[in-house]
Amino acid sequence: MSVRENGRTMNSANGNQHRGFSMSSDDDMIDITTTGTVTERSIHYDDPGTSHLPGVTYCMGDGEGESLCYQRTSILQHVAADGDEIPGIGQYEDFHTIDWQRDIARDRMRHRYIVKRRQNSLFDLVKGAHDAWSGWVCVLLVGLTTGVVAGVIDIGASWMSDLKYGICPSRFWFNREQCCWSSNETTSFETGNCSDWLTWSEVLGQSRTGAGAYIISYLMYIAWALLFASLAASLVRMFAPYACGSGIPEIKTILSGFIIRGYLGKWTLIIKSVGIMLSVSAGLSLGKEGPMVHIACCIGNILSYLFPKYGRNEAKKREILSAAAAAGVSVAFGAPIGGVLFSLEEVSYYFPLKTLWRSFFCALVAAFVLHSINPFGNEHSVLFFVEYNNPWIFFELVPFVGLGIIGGVIAAIFIRANLYWCKYRKTSKLGQYPVTEVLIVTAVTAVLAYPNPYTRMSTSELIYLLFRKCGVTNTDDLCDYNRNFTDVKSAVDLASAGPKVYRAMWLLVLALIFKLLATVFTFGIKVPCGLFIPSLCLGAIVGRIVGIGMEQLAFNYPHIWVFSGECSTMKDCITPGLYAMVGAAAVLGGVTRMTVSLVVVMFELTGGVRYIVPLMAAAMASKWVGDALGSHGVYDAHINLNGYPFLDSKEEFAHTSLAADVMQPKRNETLSVLTQDSMTVEDVETLMKETEHNGFPVVVSRESQYLVGFVLRRDLNLALAQARRAVEGLRPSSLVLFTSNSPQQPPQPGTPAPLLLKNILDMAPITITDQTPMETVVDMFRKLGLRQTLVTHNGRLLGVITKKDVLRYVKQLDNEDPNSVLFN
Repeated sequence: MSVRENGRTMNSANGNQHRGFSMSSDDDMIDITTTGTVTERSIHYDDPGTSHLPGVTYCMGDGEGESLCYQRTSILQHVAADGDEIPGIGQYEDFHTIDWQRDIARDRMRHRYIVKRRQNSLFDLVKGAHDAWSGWVCVLLVGLTTGVVAGVIDIGASWMSDLKYGICPSRFWFNREQCCWSSNETTSFETGNCSDWLTWSEVLGQSRTGAGAYIISYLMYIAWALLFASLAASLVRMFAPYACGSGIPEIKTILSGFIIRGYLGKWTLIIKSVGIMLSVSAGLSLGKEGPMVHIACCIGNILSYLFPKYGRNEAKKREILSAAAAAGVSVAFGAPIGGVLFSLEEVSYYFPLKTLWRSFFCALVAAFVLHSINPFGNEHSVLFFVEYNNPWIFFELVPFVGLGIIGGVIAAIFIRANLYWCKYRKTSKLGQYPVTEVLIVTAVTAVLAYPNPYTRMSTSELIYLLFRKCGVTNTDDLCDYNRNFTDVKSAVDLASAGPKVYRAMWLLVLALIFKLLATVFTFGIKVPCGLFIPSLCLGAIVGRIVGIGMEQLAFNYPHIWVFSGECSTMKDCITPGLYAMVGAAAVLGGVTRMTVSLVVVMFELTGGVRYIVPLMAAAMASKWVGDALGSHGVYDAHINLNGYPFLDSKEEFAHTSLAADVMQPKRNETLSVLTQDSMTVEDVETLMKETEHNGFPVVVSRESQYLVGFVLRRDLNLALAQARRAVEGLRPSSLVLFTSNSPQQPPQPGTPAPLLLKNILDMAPITITDQTPMETVVDMFRKLGLRQTLVTHNGRLLGVITKKDVLRYVKQLDNEDPNSVLFN
């Protein structure tokens, strides 16, 4: 820091000389008006990181040789590249909304400072280059880490899932499929065993088959499920309560500008990663794909602190979190493009073009890393990857749309039932025993799932089984057709379904009912649990059943006009696996209300461009039906249930009301304000004790009520605490000044120096008039990311409208409980 002093004389209106105190243009200027003579010191700060001026002594002469000296100290805040002077200024409290405009302005100021200093030295040039590429480096690290973590989770979940059935004695770290690879034996989904893989009945000295072996395997299945579930629930409860659930509702809320401290922390990352492996391995009706978005955002949040540009600016940090969400979907489904579109369509609130590019790069890196790890040994990122080649018939759009309708109905039933159960959990004693609830749900799930082979296997295996085509080597009941294969390489012909197919269909109907009920009670319990895979499974079951029905219809009536072209030659013109895929997309679309990103994810899963139209038809039908039966998807519904302040940009505000109808306080009520130069430290502290507001407007005086600016409660508290530590002689009677002008009255002997807090004052708060339509106000909150706006009339302050006020008003107009909005 360099300090340059120069004296100068200023003539006042009455001819007296004054001495002033001035700072650089970015700092406060403090003028002291007296009747005597004051020596002026002009102090310029070349170092923007200077925290505060420790003290300057002023001596005033009375014209007769006598002088009065006192020390005046100011708290200075200068937002620059090195950060804030007062630690914590510009940050936010837990469960509060950020101010997008202020954070973006802070970043622009920091950026201008760096650009301005590039020519000064080589170090500043390198520093500027580092600032320019730091965003790309950050998303590169996020993509690399996300890919590695996803590979570990996939491998660990696959191994632990197979522990419920048996073990590979020669190589216990192999799962069932890898164990059978070493013996060059193939396994079926129904038996899933080979000579090198020992079931628990064989480990305990029993045979592989028989009643005794069945009972032992049944009990071991339940025991392992309870062990895994209890571990997952205990880890969540003891170390990271935020690791439970899907995480996507909270991610959407955080990306909209909400602060939830610890939700994206390191403990949440560790426990969520371990817990999701345990939860999936327990056989619960949940998936690990949804929580991958939460895990990726945890990684993005942690790595952003390596780059202060993002770690110390909440608005900028959300650019990294949007890219991380894209990487999470990319590794969940092996769909990098679908991940970018998912982040854009479903979770992100602010998505500029550079965030699109970085999200694309982050998703690409994550998918490449996971592909290199090859967790499933099939060169794909997911277990249920399939490929289709057969074209679809134009008439099949009718059953595809029908699947979309069915998917929307199933989704609406699930959302309503799950919300009802979650509300009951919150208001009853059940919510006080989360681990007990997890164990009960796990025990019931394991007992009911084991007898049915389609619910006994993991959900990803079941989805793959329903997606795939029946070939020569398929031995599952779903492929029991009366075909006569003469040439293995010949095309598969249409054939009548055997008795095992109809048996499998009945088992699938039972599996559908069981999975639907189990998912209703599972989604929301205190373990990591996703909803993508159960939704895909429900739709795949319905789709496979419909596909088999269409296949048999084409076989029995090949000459009707619908099938006369493609199916008249008895070729395989109907693909039941395609119906399963379309049905899966329909239910998932109905549950989440995804459209574009869903179609792209499913397209990347199957690699078939020709099936985009059926997927689009089913997704749109599902969304329309879902919107008709319920206004919200499951994630938005859980946001409302938890009372998060999420203002959905997709919804329209159709009510005719004015800002005066919503502002707080109402007309003829007292508004809590600060004055710019007439309140003492004691007055400010009393006001903060008596109110719970998160910020205070600053006015010229209580009589005029003309607006000066807005100050946040947190910044005011921090500034007062810093002043108590740094300022000597600060008293409760010290004036608090939010202006650079000097007080009207000259200081008296023994008068404490005023406390200067203009630096924490927002001099340009967003203001509206009391006659502004609420439709415009809501659009401002959505598009500008406002935290609050001030209501004025002819320049005089009338009230404040916060984001919480808007949400409560919208709920009141929609005949919902306005008090359900719990947070600010």
